[in-house]
Amino acid sequence: MAGMEEIVPAALADERIDRMVAMMTSASRSQVAQWLDEGLIALNGETVTVRSRRVTEGDVVTVSVDLDAPVAPLEPDPSIPVPIVYVDDDLLVIDKPAGLVVHPGAGNDSGTLVHGVLAQYPEIASLGERERPGIVHRLDKDTSGLMLVARSAAAFEELREQMAGHEIERIYTTLVWGRPSAPSGLIDAPIGRSARDKTRMAVSADGREARTWFSVLETFVDPVEVSLVECRLDTGRTHQIRVHMGSIGHAVVGDARYRGDRQSLRVPRMMLHSTTIGFDHPITGERMTFAAPLPDDMATVIAGLSNPPIQE
Repeated sequence: MAGMEEIVPAALADERIDRMVAMMTSASRSQVAQWLDEGLIALNGETVTVRSRRVTEGDVVTVSVDLDAPVAPLEPDPSIPVPIVYVDDDLLVIDKPAGLVVHPGAGNDSGTLVHGVLAQYPEIASLGERERPGIVHRLDKDTSGLMLVARSAAAFEELREQMAGHEIERIYTTLVWGRPSAPSGLIDAPIGRSARDKTRMAVSADGREARTWFSVLETFVDPVEVSLVECRLDTGRTHQIRVHMGSIGHAVVGDARYRGDRQSLRVPRMMLHSTTIGFDHPITGERMTFAAPLPDDMATVIAGLSNPPIQE
């Protein structure tokens, strides 16, 4: 069966669409949220991305997911690099390399970070969704840096609650095109699926709330004008920094999806790194903060930039 369609009965009128779909499919709410983010759920023929959207009696809810598709087992892969910054009985802090996909998905059934973590910490297999066991939050394939993985059920639930409550500090360093007009500021703009391209995110009045604080660390003019920027997330939407910085005219350097890949400065990948992560330990309550230096590829690009002295 390549999908499912249901008419909303009177008993479910005014129900949230994520709950409605979870009941239709027996999927978890987090799995339904992912389908919403991917533009796979429609209400009366129109794609819905907001999980709190209410349905009414007679509405037609369509889920464009092959619910009967065979699910390949997750096989641990010890060859996948898993740079551990911190580990205890309840959690891991990982410094993810750029180019490594976090968990299985379309076109990535093997070779992900999750496969590598399972090889070292098989106990995570029972935590959360099958495709992303133990994963508290994710980084894009070409984003490097710090991320959290839970090792115990108690830690998984508590860290997910901290993430939902915007209590986990996440700071990124990025190189963007141009020079922002203000040295610092807040980008407060909702993000949802692009109406023109469902593989992209965009600032949208119908999207979910999203807030990014930014601060310019340094601006360079040679060989092109670019700025090193620190971004602090209040929320964690898909592609949030990439969309928000692009929305103010300063796309992330090397980001082909959001018009940041330009011939005037060739870089090995998208210039975005998760630099700092801070959270309350899910069991002890102790505040923990970790920092990761810029990886060599980003550091090399930045070292090649300069601000030549002004000629008198």
